[in-house]
Amino acid sequence: MLGVALALMRLSGNRAVSAIAAGYCWLFRGTPLLVQLLIIYTGLPLFGIRFSVTQAALLGLSLNEAAYLSEIVRAGILAVGKGQKEAGTALGLSKVQVFRTITWPQALRIIIPPLGNSVNGLLKTTSVASVISMEELLRRTQILIQEKFMVLELFIAAACWYLVMTTCWELVQRRLEARYGRAFASDAADRR
Repeated sequence: MLGVALALMRLSGNRAVSAIAAGYCWLFRGTPLLVQLLIIYTGLPLFGIRFSVTQAALLGLSLNEAAYLSEIVRAGILAVGKGQKEAGTALGLSKVQVFRTITWPQALRIIIPPLGNSVNGLLKTTSVASVISMEELLRRTQILIQEKFMVLELFIAAACWYLVMTTCWELVQRRLEARYGRAFASDAADRR
């Protein structure tokens, strides 16, 4: 949701709103996630803002990923032809109606593949949260290695779990692509 909001802010005609979104994206895309997590978890308490490990990890990952997702959404919206929007306006639709019924459905078809790839990357990026002692898959693997002294076996097991998670997400992504690409697939079949 934050990524969509940032994309819409970037596309806004209001220069101040667009600049705020551009600055946000510049900051979060230009600095490493690891540094962002450390600032949120260990730096913000210096100003009286405290988060639990889980809250800090979720906040850091969400803020970081939103910057990347906003660019995907923005590119998808910009990829919809100007003539499509003009046709909606010529039919008497408001800007909101044009966006909801013409721009957004076409943009979704373009957005879903890179969005799915980004979510897949995010599943693996959660391992970075282990540096702030978040009990996630990689952190748990490291703890078990210290207890059992089975380095290769446990890292292979962790890799298998990551494969299971990304494979499950890939199945969801394929269904989303099939669903939102269906109307366009039937249009292409009609043209043949």
